[in-house]
Amino acid sequence: MNDMKYLVKVSQFVNKTFALWVIIFGILGFIFPEIFKLVGPYVPVLLGVVMFGMGLTLTLDDFKRILTQPLMVVVGTVAHFVIMPLVAVLLCWIFRLDGPLAVGVILVGCCPSGTSSNVMSYLSRGDVALDVSIGILSTLCAPFMIPLLMQWLASQYVTVPVESLFLNAVKVVLFPIALGVICHAIFKEKIEKVTVALPIVSQVAILLIIGVVVAANGSKLFVASSLLAIPVVILHNLCGYALGFGFSKLMYKVYPKGFRYAQQKAITFEVGMQDSALGATLALSSFASNPLAAVPSTFFSVWHNISGSVLSSWWREHDDKHQIHPDSDNGEKGSAAKASEAGDAVKDESEETVNA
Repeated sequence: MNDMKYLVKVSQFVNKTFALWVIIFGILGFIFPEIFKLVGPYVPVLLGVVMFGMGLTLTLDDFKRILTQPLMVVVGTVAHFVIMPLVAVLLCWIFRLDGPLAVGVILVGCCPSGTSSNVMSYLSRGDVALDVSIGILSTLCAPFMIPLLMQWLASQYVTVPVESLFLNAVKVVLFPIALGVICHAIFKEKIEKVTVALPIVSQVAILLIIGVVVAANGSKLFVASSLLAIPVVILHNLCGYALGFGFSKLMYKVYPKGFRYAQQKAITFEVGMQDSALGATLALSSFASNPLAAVPSTFFSVWHNISGSVLSSWWREHDDKHQIHPDSDNGEKGSAAKASEAGDAVKDESEETVNA
């Protein structure tokens, strides 16, 4: 029991400082490339472990939730697969990226949303259930959407191995998740005792993948052409947040009942944050002759954890400062005070009824 509590504490610490750990493993991959190259052939297995862990945490209720609020989940998923790939193409054109780097930027743009978005949505007081539902649906759609979008958007830079992308995505996404869900359904409570260790296992697997990406590129990583990917990745992520929030605000006008303030936060993070570990894995496996294609995913992994933490913290402080209730309609200032007054009024009315 104490060991499990220790694992939880370690996982929470690593999660809070994940961006720092990404940098550390990147440095280790650069200094000790031969060690990390030994891990290279096992990158798909590592990501499969991450996805299997995700499957172990899922229940039938998680899938039922998608059916109970299908409009928001489907709209959020569509927004993710439209906004991020198109922004990636636009940024490649603006910065005149070419070859493997352009392919890498577009590939990370075509990936589903990352699990980090669930944490950021929670920290910002967003709709975590909606966030998780969009994440599940976008991940399940990934094996089909990634090859389709890459063929459409990236074939101008390199020949896109559509079949390889599809098969690799199925192997490292669908199969492990399905196996995890089946194991959870069969073993139930026994699995729940193990799930406390899953976050740290997933975190270590992702860090090893990042080390492999850096080791595979070595000296190519810090030349001017590669470093150009850094501002592109930063803008890609920030544009995702801005357009995701703007899109959810627009949808509020269309369907105010579903796209309220908490849902707007969830969609913002779901659109702007990507499964960069999947992007790096697919780049290394399907574009093995051009490992530079995995570099944008590595940069993205560092940056979106930093930006997500900053945005979620700012959002909480902003809401507290302006007394915005987490469940307000559209982020109205003073809504928290009004909700408190309404609660007090109901309480007083109940007490009067009891006394009477």
